[in-house]
Amino acid sequence: MAVSSTYNVIKFGAKPDGKTDSTKAFLNAWTKACSSVYPATIYVPQGKFLLGTATFSGKCTNKAISITIDGTLVAPSNYRITGKSGNWLKFQHVDGVSIRGGVLDGQGTALWDCKNSDKNNCPTGATTLEFSSSKNIMISGLTSMNSQMFHIAFNGCENVKVDGVKIMAAGNSPNTDGIHVQKSYHVTIINSKIRTGDDCISIGPGTSNLWIENIACGPGHGISIGSLGWELNEPGVQNVTVKTVTFTGTQNGVRIKSWGRSSNGFVRNIVFQDAIMASGIKIRDVTYQNIHGTSATQVAVKFDCSSKYPCNGLKLKDVKLTYKNQVAIASCSHAGGAALGTVQPESCL
Repeated sequence: MAVSSTYNVIKFGAKPDGKTDSTKAFLNAWTKACSSVYPATIYVPQGKFLLGTATFSGKCTNKAISITIDGTLVAPSNYRITGKSGNWLKFQHVDGVSIRGGVLDGQGTALWDCKNSDKNNCPTGATTLEFSSSKNIMISGLTSMNSQMFHIAFNGCENVKVDGVKIMAAGNSPNTDGIHVQKSYHVTIINSKIRTGDDCISIGPGTSNLWIENIACGPGHGISIGSLGWELNEPGVQNVTVKTVTFTGTQNGVRIKSWGRSSNGFVRNIVFQDAIMASGIKIRDVTYQNIHGTSATQVAVKFDCSSKYPCNGLKLKDVKLTYKNQVAIASCSHAGGAALGTVQPESCL
């Protein structure tokens, strides 16, 4: 008979009062689950649990650890405790970890105030939840609020699914990217709501096979590939699909950012599809350059701008998108600009 093991953090000494430091209890529960020969569950009941910086490391005996959270994990209110460490909660070299439910409260508001007041001695801040050099990761139904820096980051990961996540930070909170992906492949981010002060989703060098769908973004800076091209030798970004996204009150929609310097990095096979800009803001001077690949729909380029605030200054340069190996079409509404070089489908600007 297989034994299923559940480790309740309370039994390891965690206190749901939001004041008692429960870091050791969580790490001890992790050590037990990690060394279990059976699939293991770490259970966090209702209540608030104060955690300092914590690193959960593999290599574990089993490849199925589920962290089920009914409560809230709270970072220390003094931002200097975690602000210099770079990470609050970090998983590294893990395989088969899932996080279900729960709230992560990074308590970042005091650090944002410090940074926004132009003081020189503010720490950089901590990413709330980072996975590095890990695979087969699932995050579902999690809420991350008031992160000091990035909310969720994947660095050097493969086979990741993020589903039904809520991310919340003030529109003026600096560097609070919602989800950051770099040097990772086979990543899916779906059905999520992201309100933040920086990019809702940022895509760094070395990312491939990334699928983003059904995202509500705003406030924030939009969904961004980049910044790329800082290093001369830099892995490229390819096979990225962003579809069915609503942008509300964001600074940008979808964008590709790169530094104007020599680099052998690249961006290819990128699809931006079915995006709704619901902000009522004026969009102008946007350039789409060197975009090649295939479109999932016959309309490969669609500028659907508002009659009240038409888009202008749009530039298409060296764009080649096909639909099922045939010529795709472009659709423009209240959009003005120019096409330069080879542009397929034929520009409607």
